[in-house]
Amino acid sequence: MGNRNFRELLEARWADNRFVCVGLDSDYLKIPESIRGQCVGNECSSLYTFNCVIVDATRDLVGTYKPNIAFYAAHGDRGLVALRATINHIHTVAPEIPVIIDIKRGDTDNTNLGYVLEAFDYLDADAVTVHPYLGGEALQPFLDRADKGVFVLCRTSNRGAGEFQDLRIETGPVLVDNEPRYRPLYQVVALHVARKWNKNGNCGLVVGATYPNELREVRALVGDMPILIPGIGVQGGDVKATVNAGLDSRGAGMIINSSRGIIFASNGADFAEAARLATLELHTLIDLHRKEALDQ
Repeated sequence: MGNRNFRELLEARWADNRFVCVGLDSDYLKIPESIRGQCVGNECSSLYTFNCVIVDATRDLVGTYKPNIAFYAAHGDRGLVALRATINHIHTVAPEIPVIIDIKRGDTDNTNLGYVLEAFDYLDADAVTVHPYLGGEALQPFLDRADKGVFVLCRTSNRGAGEFQDLRIETGPVLVDNEPRYRPLYQVVALHVARKWNKNGNCGLVVGATYPNELREVRALVGDMPILIPGIGVQGGDVKATVNAGLDSRGAGMIINSSRGIIFASNGADFAEAARLATLELHTLIDLHRKEALDQ
């Protein structure tokens, strides 16, 4: 779908006070029987139908959707067709809502060209997640797509994130006067993205809600750059702490993701209503704590 600019779409959602990101981590084994029963013998049809119902029930409340490719690739070619059809459905019924595909790609630059075509041209996503391990030069094919969003993994939400991300290393070429020479790796990544890679203004970072202190530190380092914040809901991230740490200078800047806590809020026939209520609850909490923070 042409003429879509991720950052413009995102800014419009923020202006409308929409900060919830619904993660479409649609695990077939958790999809309610009321859907699977409609699509007997066709797992991928079940994925698509389930996603469409979730989107239709929540679209007036959300800022972004974020399908994770793993739950679709697990079903082979037909799973990817279901993912593509899901994104097309979102673009059709809610064209104002950008789609971030959680794909975590990152390879040499010529290989990344293929991943760029997969994410942006075949699947028609508005933004992607990538990992920084091969450096900015390797990510250039993603960064060159100025109309798309590129979210670089920085401080992830999993328990073992600190194994590498907390290692203190020399800050290197992004160091400026009066700054620490050594920082944790995740902070060095944040600085590289903000100071070297974001020439097109299309970069963001991924920082987990399970680490609010680190989120606050990253926000201070990168200014008003968008931050995708997973870890709310099942992973235990606290909404108030997340909002207080993640707000930018304009009172925006956050994409707060909940996946299982919304889409699998119920495994019964009322799953759509339950998903909407869970989305509304998260939206209301974000709005409350955001207003509190801005009033301080």
